[in-house]
Amino acid sequence: MRARRAVLLALGALALGAGPARPAPPFDGAAALRHLERVVALGPRPAGSPASARTRAYILGELRASSITARVEPFEAETPHGRLTMANVVAVLPGRRPDVILIGGHYDTKWFRDIRFVGANDGGSSTALLIELARALAARPHEFAYWIVWFDGEEARESWTATDSLYGSRWMAAELGRTGRLPRAVLVADMIGDRDLGIRREALSTDWLTDLLWTAAARRGFGAHFLPDTLAVEDDHAPFLRAGVPAALLIDFEYPPWHTAADTLDKVSARSLEVVGSVLLETLPAIEQRLLRK
Repeated sequence: MRARRAVLLALGALALGAGPARPAPPFDGAAALRHLERVVALGPRPAGSPASARTRAYILGELRASSITARVEPFEAETPHGRLTMANVVAVLPGRRPDVILIGGHYDTKWFRDIRFVGANDGGSSTALLIELARALAARPHEFAYWIVWFDGEEARESWTATDSLYGSRWMAAELGRTGRLPRAVLVADMIGDRDLGIRREALSTDWLTDLLWTAAARRGFGAHFLPDTLAVEDDHAPFLRAGVPAALLIDFEYPPWHTAADTLDKVSARSLEVVGSVLLETLPAIEQRLLRK
């Protein structure tokens, strides 16, 4: 991902929804952290690497153990390092309607020549979060179908450009647009495991989706982790925004170990994973209601 603005824009306190708290289906932060530990144990996981393939196998094994239907969508990507085969992983959770809400994040880590980058937060946290989110959603009825997507190739192979970044989400948005199967809404999570969790409103995201996420966070008592400032960050939601799909990003970009060898397990926590997973689960019914009114 790339931050387009270095300066945070203070917006002041948001008027968030009040009212009595209601329970949401549980999100198991401890289980998510166990997934994260196993993924990090695979080592650096850049797109096209053997460790990336092992990460896919782990994701698929966990989904199938929970009787969740999943598929791998391979594609070819032209990169500064030549042509690489990459692959997105898609878990499919049918709903009462065929309309799709897509929830995604990347599972690759950035390739470095000179450091061992295991990406506990950047790549690992989203991978683990989505596994547990798929399990929680599979256990409850929902109006819309959900696609849980692990994007490959989010990271630039060299320097971030329009053609060297977001390989998996760019490919998927283009393919779904070509076949007329774009989702009704997209939520993306990235770098959400930081022990010192502070998520700012992402400025490129669709406002009404961000508003629903922040309202859900306040209702669940997590408002301290969802801040009123804004920061623009280009991430896997961007190709869907360009395709005309409402999309929002949850990211804690104020993370000093970003793209360093220090992005390790001691920097992440089960609590942060649980906060973000719980907020996503709390928000989804409101997104469904909004889309049903359109």
